[in-house]
Amino acid sequence: MIIESSAPTRVDLAGGTIDIPPLFLFHEGAATVNFAVNLMARVRIETRPDDKIILESVDRDVKFETSLDKIGELYDEPRLELLSKLVYFFKPETGFQMTTESEAPAGAGLAGSSTLNIACIGALNKLVGNRYAPETFIPIAANIECQVIKVPTGFQDYYSAQYGGTAAIHFRPDGMTREALNIDTKSLEERIVICYTGEPRNSGTNNWEITKRHIDGDAETFAIFEGIRDSSRDLREALLANDWIQTGEILKAAYPRRKNLSPNITTPQMDLLIDRALTNGAIAAKVCGAGGGGCIAFFCEENRKTDVEKALAEEKDAEVLRWNLCQRGLTVREI
Repeated sequence: MIIESSAPTRVDLAGGTIDIPPLFLFHEGAATVNFAVNLMARVRIETRPDDKIILESVDRDVKFETSLDKIGELYDEPRLELLSKLVYFFKPETGFQMTTESEAPAGAGLAGSSTLNIACIGALNKLVGNRYAPETFIPIAANIECQVIKVPTGFQDYYSAQYGGTAAIHFRPDGMTREALNIDTKSLEERIVICYTGEPRNSGTNNWEITKRHIDGDAETFAIFEGIRDSSRDLREALLANDWIQTGEILKAAYPRRKNLSPNITTPQMDLLIDRALTNGAIAAKVCGAGGGGCIAFFCEENRKTDVEKALAEEKDAEVLRWNLCQRGLTVREI
């Protein structure tokens, strides 16, 4: 049996960090807004006639082997820790090789690990006979990723991976709901540049520091999160109205608010790229994910996307990524 799965990464436009429990419970109307991009995480599982389990990450150039009778040891396996914990959770009863690959750069802030998580869950669930319903994939992914990074994890990234498209994720005491946003995707694609800074980031550290400060009752942090909540609400409305002028204004106003959360949101390299883009046709910068490296999404003036791309491409180590909005989420097929 051969199983192949794929899932899209995402660009988060508004509401990042407020999706970490329990933070959203303190801000009535909390939501995030993001869109999926066709920089995919891919998984291939091929069953074997023996009891071997082989796990391989192509982009990390790591590969190791164990066996079915040692599957319990995968819970504490440091090599390819996410893959190992997922295999431990599903406990397949047949030998197999699982190979993963991500098209997004490492540490890009595009939810690469969360996306790979969903793609692996889809493939492994197929391997064990569809043991779990699709609606359980997101809580499984969040719980296992929390075991890996050892701090609370946000939820918005799993929704973009599983469902694709542009969406607002609403967080309420009675649960989380995904609202698909019917927007002018062509205009969105023509306005946004995604640039990889050349510096990978560690999202767990930044987000956990901010989460602790919020829970400790820091008034300034609470006020910033109220603004993050409001930005998500306003951006959702602007996108649904295809109001690109207002969209730019909201994103422009949100950037300094994110900077106030942590001095680690940007690095000197990121600041240089942001200045470069803003002087060549960008209206606003949105640091992807928790920041501290990774990617920056730039919202550009009308017909200035090419100018911004050219300016960024001239900077050392920077890479302008080619992308399209991905309307389809997780796909799993058996060959």
